[in-house]
Amino acid sequence: MRLGVIDVGSNTIHLLVVDAHVGAHPLPGSSHKIELRLAEQVDKHGAIGRAGADSLVAFTRECLTFAEDQGVEDLLAFATSAIRDARNGDAVLARVLEETGVELQVLSGEDESRLTFLAVRRWFGWSSGRLLVMDIGGGSLELAAGIDEVPDVALSLPLGAGRLTRGALVDDPPTSAQVKALRKQVRADIARVLRAVNKAGAPDRYVGTSKTLRSLARIAGAARSADGPYAVRTLARSDVTTLVWRLAEMTVAERSKLSGVSAERAPQMLAGAIVADAAMDLLGIEQLDICPWALREGVILRRLDWISAG
Repeated sequence: MRLGVIDVGSNTIHLLVVDAHVGAHPLPGSSHKIELRLAEQVDKHGAIGRAGADSLVAFTRECLTFAEDQGVEDLLAFATSAIRDARNGDAVLARVLEETGVELQVLSGEDESRLTFLAVRRWFGWSSGRLLVMDIGGGSLELAAGIDEVPDVALSLPLGAGRLTRGALVDDPPTSAQVKALRKQVRADIARVLRAVNKAGAPDRYVGTSKTLRSLARIAGAARSADGPYAVRTLARSDVTTLVWRLAEMTVAERSKLSGVSAERAPQMLAGAIVADAAMDLLGIEQLDICPWALREGVILRRLDWISAG
């Protein structure tokens, strides 16, 4: 079956087309995406502006045409923190449905965390034992831990790399005071949930997923994306700590020249490194194994489970 998934994130809207069958891993076929940066198109009242909504509707229409051309039989569509946090999120969803016929399902932060955990569990398998999974997105940080396919704890914090960049790192490059203040805030926010995470038990494997963590790993010397999904990629805490101060001294233009960092992603790499450094330190993580599967794959796998169950 050819399955399409439209993912409306804080930075990117992405249609992924996969050949998916019950009992088999989803094989990526093609994709269509745009850097819309919906979270940046929010006004001072917390509402998504008309231009942002117009672009979302227009690109959703493009996705429908693309999906039809690719022979998609089943189309799923979901949105995360950019829509979830917007004051007029319901109105934007209603407009997308009215003008395109696509019903965007808004995932809660906890749902994001659970579905990402499912994808990681399926990728690494049962032999990995108890997992602790970290995902740094544009709008939120997800943490999940457990030994089954459903995590014992699934949390979401408003510590996304894009959100923190817009709110705290306003200069280019940021001042030392801005960096120190953000590090203090992030550590305090993560510290508040440490007890809940630790209740899940001592992990056998620590896993990181998301574009931010993959980019940080690439800067630190991990394999390129061109080397394929099966190349082993890791990210050490010592490398992340070094990267915080290295990135803090660089302009956005300088960061965009680093291996594995796109011009669109460059502004938020420092905030992402700050979150990763704080989480790894407070949770006692010396190394993350980087997983190529994340939320989109979790949505696909859950859909296939639903089909299998009739």
